[in-house]
Amino acid sequence: MNLSVGIVGLPNVGKSTTFNALTRAQNAQSANYPFCTIEPNKALVNVPDTRLKELAKIVNPQKILHSAIEFVDIAGLVKGASKGEGLGNKFLSNIRETEVILHLVRCFDDENITHVEGGVDPIRDIEIIQTELILADIEQLSKKIEKLNKEARANVKGAKESLELANILLEHLNKGLSASSFEDKENEAFKSFNKELRLLSAKEVIYGANVDEASLSKENAYVKAVKEYAKAHHHEVIMLCAKIEEELVGLSEEEASELLASLGVKESGLASIIKIAFNKLGLINYFTAGEIEVRSWTIYKGDKAPRAASVIHNDFEKGFIKAEVISYEDFIACGGEAKAKEAGKLRLEGKDYVVQDGDVMHFRFNV
Repeated sequence: MNLSVGIVGLPNVGKSTTFNALTRAQNAQSANYPFCTIEPNKALVNVPDTRLKELAKIVNPQKILHSAIEFVDIAGLVKGASKGEGLGNKFLSNIRETEVILHLVRCFDDENITHVEGGVDPIRDIEIIQTELILADIEQLSKKIEKLNKEARANVKGAKESLELANILLEHLNKGLSASSFEDKENEAFKSFNKELRLLSAKEVIYGANVDEASLSKENAYVKAVKEYAKAHHHEVIMLCAKIEEELVGLSEEEASELLASLGVKESGLASIIKIAFNKLGLINYFTAGEIEVRSWTIYKGDKAPRAASVIHNDFEKGFIKAEVISYEDFIACGGEAKAKEAGKLRLEGKDYVVQDGDVMHFRFNV
């Protein structure tokens, strides 16, 4: 399971620079003019998890394999994007394919970097993008309503009920409100619309406040404004400095930690983004640990053992018998599987076992 995070924002707010820094790919073109990025750049990045290293110290595997997160650098959106301005329709379709939106906002002054709106105003910038996402959803939903009207007239089962909810949702969007704030979003019809249409304004949003180095240790007025806005709309904010993230590229873990500490920062922007994205989507990791590899697997919180097994191979779910489970803490404390088993810390769990974050697991199956 790969989590996909789309980096969006107005042109020239630092999206490609941030993409290069976060992915350590250094392959996304970055320049001081609008629409520098046309085709979305994509990169898979390892999910940082110090627990893998601790497991490897005990197991001594041939390799360590992390879970992965995909970053997608999407071209800058502008006013009128939903109507095709600045190739907006193409760029909006790219966002639909992602699960989480990292909305990057410029929160620093620099007269040498052009701003498409003529000056720095992060709240205005946020609202421009949000409006375009809502307008795109209105267009998609309106087409769906046309189809539902025909189905309702033909007495297709469930069409009238779906049509009623669709019209209520359309009215909500027409007020300039996002689909994520729709009161009846737990309704099965809404979930069906969202699954089919992949509503842009229903996606989880993380605001990335791109600041200068001086503002990393002390929030500037722009960041404070973004945090107030995000709190009111139930979104998270990550403060990062794209320039500093770039400097982290190529540094050892120790050197990177020293640089961040000198700036009064505990962790990189990448680590913060992944933690919040995982939390937003209700994701957790479990581990497999053997001589060949120590590996992290990503599942949804609440997944039961057979479903968790399926991310390794579908046959593991089909032929599931039992799961051998040791908690991460017990595995480390006992010094490995053998001693954990001797201490009674290895459990045999059945089909109804809900996998916990950090479980070290081995599956018994028969196909």
